[in-house]
Amino acid sequence: MGCTSVPAASTITAILARHNQLKGSPAQSKFLSLLGQLHTPLSREDLPTSLQGHPDLAVLLEKLEKGRPIERLRALAVVASRSGLRTSVACRSLKQCRSSYARSIRLFEDGGAERLFARRINPHRKFDSEQVKQAVFNILHQPPGNFGINRTTWKMADLVRAMNETGQPACEEVIRAIVKRAGYRWRKARIVLTSNDPEFSHKLHRIRSILADLKTDEAFFSIDEFGPFAVKAQPGRMLIGPGEQHYVPQWQQSRGSIIVTAAIELSSNQVTYFYSLKKNTDEMIRMLDALVAEYRGRTKLYLSWDAASWHVSKRLFERIDAHNASSIGGNGPQIETAPLPARAQFLNVIESIFSGMARAIIHNSNYGSVDEARAAIDRYFCERNAQFKSTPRRAGGKLWGKEREPAEFSPSNNCKDPRFG
Repeated sequence: MGCTSVPAASTITAILARHNQLKGSPAQSKFLSLLGQLHTPLSREDLPTSLQGHPDLAVLLEKLEKGRPIERLRALAVVASRSGLRTSVACRSLKQCRSSYARSIRLFEDGGAERLFARRINPHRKFDSEQVKQAVFNILHQPPGNFGINRTTWKMADLVRAMNETGQPACEEVIRAIVKRAGYRWRKARIVLTSNDPEFSHKLHRIRSILADLKTDEAFFSIDEFGPFAVKAQPGRMLIGPGEQHYVPQWQQSRGSIIVTAAIELSSNQVTYFYSLKKNTDEMIRMLDALVAEYRGRTKLYLSWDAASWHVSKRLFERIDAHNASSIGGNGPQIETAPLPARAQFLNVIESIFSGMARAIIHNSNYGSVDEARAAIDRYFCERNAQFKSTPRRAGGKLWGKEREPAEFSPSNNCKDPRFG
């Protein structure tokens, strides 16, 4: 980047003496005089005529007098250029390399003082690389044992080693910056971000393979439950006036509770849901029947859910087998399951929709009854489904503008927001 020190007073005196001996031009003499006045207040008359009417003149004067050393050098380069000073003489006087000198002049001509004095950001910073980010979170979401590390939780040295082994080397500072900028903390990583399923990679690969080859007459569903949550005054962020304070009592009489069982179809972005009294196998069978009725025209339905006991019960799979046997010959779609890895709620796309719903209509709410809360939920899903019917799009964007993550299967996703779930 070149030398960043401004010439000292003794150096300036020597420069003046040397140039007096060489009998420099008036432009050179005036510029060297300006160098000698850097520690005294400057006036507009001290600058070249070509800068007198420039809109950034005041900024240049301020930087020349009070700026950081690098800012003063950049300002002096502009003044030297506008004074008609030869590049070789200016660089020698400022102790600056030609490339830095030319860059300062170019930046000022292109964008004025704002661009000249803007802090420069390296465009090739490693922690800004999407490939490196994907690699970091892909590793974080797997147990260390998948990489031959005899630990149950990640530590920084192990992450560095795993990154090197996967062909995306990164130092501790880069990994720490990526994780911190994404809003994660190590205390959360132990609870949310790490799956201990030894078949993590196999299950994730199967889901990705299904989605990659999903046909137009097939459907893939992400299924889970939201709640139970109590219908009462909920805390949350809100805009209040000066001197006001928003309070939510710690102890309240609940007006009832709600459980929402829902499924999102990834290709059409449509949510199918109903209200449940419990989380059990009966509700999963009810969801199975609802999806079969709604998507009867499809040839195959894929059901994806986490490892909750009622999602993998023997009675549920007996019901699926019975349906598949009865639907042979075109009597309804075939059912196939694609379970998520254990403790991998960060991969469950429906969690992203639940987090957006909670942020929009549950938090900071105070519904008077269960019916009123249900009406708000009904309207949310109705409007959301209508939005994606009118503008079809696969689940993958920032859905409805409220979900914290793109609703898609990705090992770098953390669809489950612990604050809104």
